Amino acid sequence: MTKWNNRFRPPKDEWWSKGIDFTCLPECGRCCDEPGGIVYLSRQDAERIAEHQEMSLVSWLEKFCRTTYDGRFVLESKPSDGRCIYLTSEKVCTIYEVKPAQCSAFPFWGENLVTDRAWQKTKTICPGIDHPDAIMIDGDMIKLKLEADKAAEKGFRMV
Repeated sequence: MTKWNNRFRPPKDEWWSKGIDFTCLPECGRCCDEPGGIVYLSRQDAERIAEHQEMSLVSWLEKFCRTTYDGRFVLESKPSDGRCIYLTSEKVCTIYEVKPAQCSAFPFWGENLVTDRAWQKTKTICPGIDHPDAIMIDGDMIKLKLEADKAAEKGFRMV
């Protein structure tokens, strides 16, 4: 059984366990196009992206990341608008094939599934939820996404 922190505890009945219709829509980028968003990085995320960009881990962290108040690494945002540095003006992710685990887990984050109200808000941001071309994401896959989000949020602090 998954252990949840007190901040994002899903309902006991896990309303989503029967599955949710979802698809990630090409050139959507709505989940990345939110000013002030924070993408926590695992060490594996950082290593994978640095390698993809043919940089050392330390160089990549210095150039493309910042630390939170408690020292966890997060992706830097564009200074001009606070959006993801890897999102183009055409709403395309330039590191899609190596994107962070937290990005891959969206919209199945604990904070989005904690209540129906939170889920309804998420649906206003994400047009892939209940889209006509969506496929059923089963409860087991959603649990895996929730666990990936939780692990990503723990992040890492030391190089």
